[in-house]
Amino acid sequence: MDLELSEEQKLFRNTTAKFLDDKIPVEKVRELNKAGGGFPAELWEQGAELGWAALLVPEDLGGGSISGNGFQDLAIVAEEFGRLVTPAPLIPVNTVIAGLVEGAATGADHSETIEGLMSGELVGAWAAYEPKGHWDPLNPSTTAAKNGGNYVITGVKDRVEAGDVAGVFLVSAKTENGVALFMVPADAAGVTTELVDSLDFTRHHALVRFDGVTVPAEAMVGNENSTAEIVERMFLVANALQCAEMNGVINRVFEFTVQWAFDRYSFGRPLASYQALKHRFSDMRTWIEICNATADEAVKAVNNRSQDASRLVSVAKAYIGTKSVQVIQDCVQMHGGLGVTWEHDCHLYLRRATTDRQLFGTPADHKRRIADLIGL
Repeated sequence: MDLELSEEQKLFRNTTAKFLDDKIPVEKVRELNKAGGGFPAELWEQGAELGWAALLVPEDLGGGSISGNGFQDLAIVAEEFGRLVTPAPLIPVNTVIAGLVEGAATGADHSETIEGLMSGELVGAWAAYEPKGHWDPLNPSTTAAKNGGNYVITGVKDRVEAGDVAGVFLVSAKTENGVALFMVPADAAGVTTELVDSLDFTRHHALVRFDGVTVPAEAMVGNENSTAEIVERMFLVANALQCAEMNGVINRVFEFTVQWAFDRYSFGRPLASYQALKHRFSDMRTWIEICNATADEAVKAVNNRSQDASRLVSVAKAYIGTKSVQVIQDCVQMHGGLGVTWEHDCHLYLRRATTDRQLFGTPADHKRRIADLIGL
């Protein structure tokens, strides 16, 4: 991103980058994948101590931010996550927190859950997708039937990031009065999770079944009348963070590809000296600058709760979701045969960008959304 950072934000970025580089460099990510593990629990707990899960929480609930612009600060972390393909639940946890904070005005008190998420002791995951379904969180087939003072939830959710380690799920379900969101403990009777294959092997996704899971009425986040607003806020938070993360990915890949072109000689000259490659690098740099600019505007809009936040976020996701993969594919080609090997890091970044572009709405979904927003 090209946000104009304050001195405090610059320090926060440098601290985050150094922490990630020390604790979980790309080499460590490869080791975790080889061992079949996900993210180290202590990594997320230490990150929580740095404030990664408190930036969207109001001060009266124990949160706070570096600059007073919590979402902009959070986007800084997301971009650094992209630069090192960090495997920790930054987006799912903060998306759930955004939903709980948004729903506080119209529903039950979930401050205890928020505290657990902020401390890093609890991981939350948004269970919105359903098997073989497209992005449509306000039209779930999962149901929540009223039973006295409780609700009984039945259904299946998939593509749940961090679902295998989540302590609580935020589940969208149909009620007799509409659609509602429910906080469901992962250890509740009737909840089962199944780890599924993911293109981005630095992150785990799961299929979660809710087989007659009973939760109290207080588990509802907000109410049926406010669900659409809560989901919209979560949607904007998740997508804007993805855009920041994808920008971190493409900026890092472009950096080491340019360095490769200067270091690699062909016929006695650096690859970077050939005009055809210069033109291609120029194209990529232009696309990256546009990605930075669109993400910047989306992050500002979400942070400020601007009226045009929905449009700007969808513009960013549609453009960055398309160009990020294209830029990385071009960088793969710039590396020649080396770029398509397992040993090179290009595919790690390509996996992350491709996964991000598919979740919470594809570029095509967001283009349709833009058309709806501007009245076409």
